Amino acid sequence: MNKIFELAKKYEGYIIEKRREFHAIAELSYEEFKTTEMIIKELEDMGIEVTTFENLTGCIGTIHGKAGVSEKEGVKVPVIMIRGDIDALPITECTDLDFKPESEGVMHACGHDNHIAITLGAAKILTEMVDELKGDVKFLFQPAEEVTTGAKSVIEKGALDGVDAVIGLHVWATLDAPLISVEEGNRMASNAKFKIRVYGKKAHGSAPHLGNDAIVASASVITNLQTYVSRRNNPLNPLVLSIGTINGGTMYNIISDYVEMEGTIRTYSKDLIMIMQEELREIIENTSLAHNCRSEFECDLGLPALINEDEELNAIAKSAALKLFGGAGLGHLESLMASEDFAVLTEKVRGFYGFLGVRNEAEGKIYSNHHEKFDVDESVLFRGSAWEAQVAIDFLESCNL
Repeated sequence: MNKIFELAKKYEGYIIEKRREFHAIAELSYEEFKTTEMIIKELEDMGIEVTTFENLTGCIGTIHGKAGVSEKEGVKVPVIMIRGDIDALPITECTDLDFKPESEGVMHACGHDNHIAITLGAAKILTEMVDELKGDVKFLFQPAEEVTTGAKSVIEKGALDGVDAVIGLHVWATLDAPLISVEEGNRMASNAKFKIRVYGKKAHGSAPHLGNDAIVASASVITNLQTYVSRRNNPLNPLVLSIGTINGGTMYNIISDYVEMEGTIRTYSKDLIMIMQEELREIIENTSLAHNCRSEFECDLGLPALINEDEELNAIAKSAALKLFGGAGLGHLESLMASEDFAVLTEKVRGFYGFLGVRNEAEGKIYSNHHEKFDVDESVLFRGSAWEAQVAIDFLESCNL
């Protein structure tokens, strides 16, 4: 049996125990104080060097490999980083788990408690294999993924300094346990956020002709924006444009003079998102003018798309899964239009992102990520630790061929 697989099984109980502990202390983005404190203790108990961030939650643990590469003068020691995000969501949990969160209205509904435990499990494995590591392994416990700015925050603190590659793994509720998806290409879309303001002219509701109705104009704007996806975009290019909020009007019998809308754009194309900004602005302005209203449009490009496009890392990630689980252990997960700030890390260094299936219909583990009843099949978590450890060892080996 594969040595890493055996070590992962050895620490399976530890991984599950830690998942439950971190689930119980769920903390929101940038407020992961107790979570960080507990992670630091676990790393230090393993004898792992720990670095913290000034005025920021999260931390980095580092294992220095002892396979001889560090002794070569003038040669950079290769470094791979394993990233686990640590924040929870503002959701009230509705499960019957006996380790439900201590704080009302905060829940690890996306599975980051599992990511912490999986990454700690990988650290456990690699501390026992330090003599075989041909380079260094860093473990990034990253805050604030849910608000999409955590990766940027840790980069600004120097988290990626000296790092050659970064890998991540997400537990996913629509992929059956115990399968792992280590597929190349498009994985998660970019996430642009926009705001639209439409200005009209008030009038009495009984005399609409005396005003310029911002609500009617906004309704036309929404309709015309939807035609961009169906008529302006190449149907072979994945694209989502959604309006999430709309607010306007002050009273039932007053023609509104102001409406504000917010929405999101999801795509994998960097070129398209740049073109869309001006084309959407034209649609919004011209539609508003047709109703004798004026408009403003703001767009924040937000997160880039997460694409597994490094051929060498793609091969290493898949090979690692095959070594551990065989072909039967690999699953297929369609590209997602959701977003992940891991993509910000891969703008700076080479990266790969995988998904671990945690759906188990027989046990009632059927609810999606971000659902108030989200839960996972814990029996698969050790597999995530094994895969992360195997990729780390194989990548460092590839750097020394």
